[in-house]
Order: sequence, then structure tokens, then C-alpha cells
Amino acid sequence: MIELNSYFKPLNSEIYSEKDRWETTQIGRLIDSHTADHFPDVKFSEIAIFNVSEYEGSKNKSNEQDCKVRSSFYSLHYDELPRIVDLGILQIMPTRKETFQGIQDVCEALINEGIIPIIIGGGHDVSYAVYKAYATLNKFITLAVVDNKFDIGLEEDKLASFSHLGKMISHKPSHLFHYVNLAYQSYFVSPLAIKMIKGMNFDAIRLGDLKANFQEVEPIMRNSDFLSFDISAVRDAYAGANVYSSPNGLDGEDACKIMRYAGVSDKISAIGLFEYNQNLDENNQTAFLLSQMMWYFVDGYKKRKNELNPNLKSCIKYTVSFEDGKNEIIFYKSQSSGRWWMGVPFIAEGKKELENYFIACSYHDYEVANQGEVPERWIKTYKKFA
Repeated sequence: MIELNSYFKPLNSEIYSEKDRWETTQIGRLIDSHTADHFPDVKFSEIAIFNVSEYEGSKNKSNEQDCKVRSSFYSLHYDELPRIVDLGILQIMPTRKETFQGIQDVCEALINEGIIPIIIGGGHDVSYAVYKAYATLNKFITLAVVDNKFDIGLEEDKLASFSHLGKMISHKPSHLFHYVNLAYQSYFVSPLAIKMIKGMNFDAIRLGDLKANFQEVEPIMRNSDFLSFDISAVRDAYAGANVYSSPNGLDGEDACKIMRYAGVSDKISAIGLFEYNQNLDENNQTAFLLSQMMWYFVDGYKKRKNELNPNLKSCIKYTVSFEDGKNEIIFYKSQSSGRWWMGVPFIAEGKKELENYFIACSYHDYEVANQGEVPERWIKTYKKFA
């Protein structure tokens, strides 16, 4: 692994070296933190957190003071905390390109070792550096984005918070297997953009539809590799420390539920919480929410089942045949966790026989198939192999 300590500034030793300031079950007492005379032992960690102050492509601003999200997270209690390290504050380099390269290098190293990076702060375009880390590792990913709009921009736009998704889509060679937006708000999104996203067999779930069927977030997270969370998707009353915040959006409980589903997912390997503007967080409420979101991710992570794909020997198999007598979909339900999957047939390179690509789904997909309709999730996945 690269020498990670060269990428980070240490935390304030007066605060973070004195472990006795926290109770025995508070995270601050249990976490391994980067201070002036100590760098965490990353090799045996499971989760690594760090904060980023790169906002050049955003209207939000950085702050040189101690990160309020970190101090709030450290104050929370947790029993039997996973092995978490706090790498500290990412070094901002002389050029933006160098800073993004640093983020990419760090995430590439962590992901390659099976360590989940949790990135706090920075503009939403920092997601592009994380995506590049996956691309460098030659991993094809599903990107789940919580945002009240699509950040596609125009082809001639430079990389910024409003255009980074467009840069990911146009990146060659593409490593974006699937993209899903959660909680977009129709009045912020051009109908042409919605048509384009769906025309690419990607998914976009409007805020109202998400709230009406919140349990559908669970299979989405199980299919995702990277969760990029723009806190502008959370309504101003819960996360006002963001110049893009608006009166409507997710509430605090919704945000924590999404993070817990992400934690439980055996596939999620990176998390980003973007567009936090500490300068606007006068009452620390946004920091409290973000720290609690992180807590829920950790709580979900502790309950992972090691079910990236179904263990066919311990699953109940359901075959749904359609009226044409030719087509069928095979569903699998885990007897231990109750989770559902669908098999999507495809021909692997160099092979002649069909194999199954397992896609996480819900009981609702099974109900839809039993009514004679092919679930949309199945169709979009099948088209990617066609």
C-alpha cells in the first residue's frame, strides 16, 4: 500500500490525543486517529474516514477550523466498534488536479485492500476522483447518488459539482455499469435529462416515489458499490449548512435509513458525504446529522451477512414462467436473511453456455413477475448484457 500518511495532515493533538476525554464506549475513545506523533495502523482496519476541503467546483466553502462532523461523531456511543481509523485531513495541493489525484490515490489504495473510505465534505465533484479510483482498479461499478438533481452539465463544462456525473458518463473507457439517482425533485431537473438518464437504462427515483416505497432502497444499496450523498437532498430544516439546500427533501430519519441500508450491503465499498459547509453550521445541526448518518452506516456494517451473491444451497428457488411459455425468471430467497435476488442470463466472454448474473431485488419484483410483467430492474440489467 502507498504511504498514506504523506497525503494527510494530523488532527489537533490537544483534542484527539487525549483519549481519556471520552467515555469508554464513545467512538472517540475507540477509534485510531492520526495525530502529530501517531499515524493509524491502516492495514488491519475495516473503515477509514477522512475529511476533504476541496470546494473549487462548488459554491460551498472550506473552513480551517476543526471538523464539526468529526467531533460530533467521536462523541457518539457504540458497543464493539469495528476497526475504524481516522486518517485526518486530506492535504490540499497547489493545483486542483493534484488534489483530485491525491483523493484518487487514497481511495484506490483503500478499496484495493477491502477498506471502506468514508469521505466527509468537499464538493460533490469529489465523487469523480473516487470513480477514477475504481476505474484505475478496473472495477465496473454501480453508482448510487442521493441528490435532489442530476449533475450532468454540458459537454464543454469544466469538472464541477453541477457537471461531475456528465464527466463520469463520458469517461473512456467506461467503468460505470449502472447509475441510480435517489430523491431527485422534478422542478430541479430538466425533462430531457430524465429522458436521457432512463434512455441509458439508468434509474432515477423521484423524492415522492422514494418516500412511498422506502423499502426499495435496500436492494438498490445491495447492488451498489459507491454511495455518493449530496446533503442538498436533505431538506434545509435538517441540513441547512449547504448553500444548495432547499425547503423540501429527505428528512434526517430518511438519510439515516439510507446509510444503514448502505452499511448492511455487502457490496458498498466507498461512501462520500458531500457539500457540507461548516461556515453555515452555526448550531452544529448538520454536523450532528452527518455524524449520526455515519453511525448508522457503521451499525449496518456490523450486521453484514456476507451475502454478496445468494448462497444457492441455502436459498428457496422460485421460477416464474410467462404466458408465452418460452421465458422465465428465477428468483432466490435466502432462508437466513430473507433477501431476494433475480437471475439475469448472459453469455460470459469465452464461454458458450448461459450464466446467471445475480441482481438484488425485493419481494415486490417477485409479485410483479407473478402478475405477468417483467420487473424493470431485470429488463435494465438484461439490456446491459445484450
